[in-house]
Amino acid sequence: MAKYLMLGKYSVDAVRGIQAERTKKVTELIEKDGGKVIAMYALIGRYDLAFIVDMPSNGALMKVSIAVTKLTGIGFSSMPAMAVEEFDNLAG
Repeated sequence: MAKYLMLGKYSVDAVRGIQAERTKKVTELIEKDGGKVIAMYALIGRYDLAFIVDMPSNGALMKVSIAVTKLTGIGFSSMPAMAVEEFDNLAG
């Protein structure tokens, strides 16, 4: 599986819906499509959230991103991520 970084930005409605139960539902959506949550962080600055997830494909990530946005109102920018060691092997 590939790792992805998902950076999220709250809408006003998304802020109103913040609760632990919603976070649990997001994790379940990711797992339903064959993914795994590695980490979730709240941020201060340009983005409000950062998720690191394992997903089986770009398509699965897109599907999850859309489903999470529909559920929460949080918009995501997502990108593939690679361990630095793997990058060094490819680049070196």
